[in-house]
Amino acid sequence: MSVRITALTDPEETSAGRRLAWLAAGLDGSPVGYAFLRLFTKEGRLHLGELDVQVHPAERRRRAGSLLLDAAVAAARQDGRRALTAQAEAGSPGAAFLLAGGFRTALALIYARLPLADADLPVLTAIAEEPHAGYQLVGWDGMVPGRLADTFVASRRAMDDMPMGAVSYGTVVWDLDRVRAAVSAVAARGDVLHTVAAVDRSDGSIAGFTELVVPGDGTGDAQHYGTAVLPEHRGRGLARWMKAASIVQARAAHPQLDGLLTDTADNNPHMRRVNDELGYLPTHTSHEYQLDL
Repeated sequence: MSVRITALTDPEETSAGRRLAWLAAGLDGSPVGYAFLRLFTKEGRLHLGELDVQVHPAERRRRAGSLLLDAAVAAARQDGRRALTAQAEAGSPGAAFLLAGGFRTALALIYARLPLADADLPVLTAIAEEPHAGYQLVGWDGMVPGRLADTFVASRRAMDDMPMGAVSYGTVVWDLDRVRAAVSAVAARGDVLHTVAAVDRSDGSIAGFTELVVPGDGTGDAQHYGTAVLPEHRGRGLARWMKAASIVQARAAHPQLDGLLTDTADNNPHMRRVNDELGYLPTHTSHEYQLDL
């Protein structure tokens, strides 16, 4: 079957990037697959693009995926990008496709879920209530309170050295506008962004944070976004403390939630241990792949 590739106009543009899109269709016009290429536009990630190629299972092995990949790679090169990343579940057809297309395996991600019906809430509550000398927990929904805004932005550098395997992920530079845009994106979907932070009592600065996105109707599974502690505050159990508090607060505020989802790099043993201790159960492994242009 012959395949025609059509570039599409994608209206989705955020403060962090823009997307290009292509549709693969048969000669009769029936769609068989698509590709999205996100081009990051913030300093620190201008070298990178993020690719998603999908082809209907019945239409695979007919060159649709390869043509979509060729179009995306050409556009990335024309835009001056030096690398593309893509993700696929380990052992899946998508993984095989990316490897055949020249991508290399750069990072393994362990996905896990905490089924709230089985969670040991008394234990989690005890962890969340453990005193940590010199620190206190604060939490909020949506945008960070104004009194904590500057220190919350400053605390985002805690993510800069998170283990990323061999992915050329770059550095995400945060400012208040970027924080506001992230909150707005979650709210636009009808979801709630809940944050728990550990505050250094000595100066009122945020030492670490954990974020959880809860579906707007309070049902199904919520998704952890990021948990990080500034280097100078590590080794004090703050990540475990904050994440336990996040679980307890989510359970109290949204009693109909089924579970909490998280993913962690396989080369991040500390956070994997935290997840294990809190009751998260591994569900599957996915890989980040990278193509150097």
